[in-house]
Amino acid sequence: MASMAGRQAIAWIGTSGYSYPHWRGTFYPPELPAREQLRFYATVFNTVELNVTFYRLPRESTLKTWYQISPPGFSFTLKGSRLITHQKRLSDVAATVALFFTRAALLGEKLGVVLWQLPPGMRADRKRLEEFCGLLQENPVAKTTRHAFEFRHPTWFAPEIYDVLRAYGYALCTADAPRWPCVEAITTNFAYYRFHGHERLYASSYPREVLAVWAEKMAAHLAAGRDVYAYFNNDAGSYAVANARELKELLAGMLLRR
Repeated sequence: MASMAGRQAIAWIGTSGYSYPHWRGTFYPPELPAREQLRFYATVFNTVELNVTFYRLPRESTLKTWYQISPPGFSFTLKGSRLITHQKRLSDVAATVALFFTRAALLGEKLGVVLWQLPPGMRADRKRLEEFCGLLQENPVAKTTRHAFEFRHPTWFAPEIYDVLRAYGYALCTADAPRWPCVEAITTNFAYYRFHGHERLYASSYPREVLAVWAEKMAAHLAAGRDVYAYFNNDAGSYAVANARELKELLAGMLLRR
């Protein structure tokens, strides 16, 4: 892989969440205690995207435990609070942002990306986005953290929005799903992908030939020195685990041939 600023670009591939009862016996050993699931997960994947932070802030002790039981070099992506994205829609959120990052800071160097997913009914608002990005720059933890934005209303996919993301060094999340636009645009030094299900939302697997197309795109990012984050959110049937493993395999093979 090509280097950027003296380092190799990294492929961070995992799933959206790791604690699903229906993964027991298909991914997790049947008798594995729930408290050991993250430790087991981290033997297979180098990153996880946590949706729990969208619904509520975990306790400090929970974040400290995540840090302690995950191995060195592991990376956590946290989904931004719905109070910020869905209820207040990025406005008047300074106090909430400060609290979120006070808690997120407990992950230390293992805090990789914060994902801001906006609601499908929220139309593009460049001024509001700029103000929110500026607010993130004022927070000492957020300022040194990577950020990705997952837009769902089609009005967000426009050059003036990409210009805002580029100005702040934030990523446009490419989200593959049957329900929302799937758009790719390079806006910073890393790429961020979410896979919500190939044909049925959260409940369908990705064929190998489809994953191979995505792997080619990711290999190009890595060759150009851009890190790649890719998370599978199709948890039903343990598809997310199988697809993440297969994507890792495909990408590794492509990189060996380069």
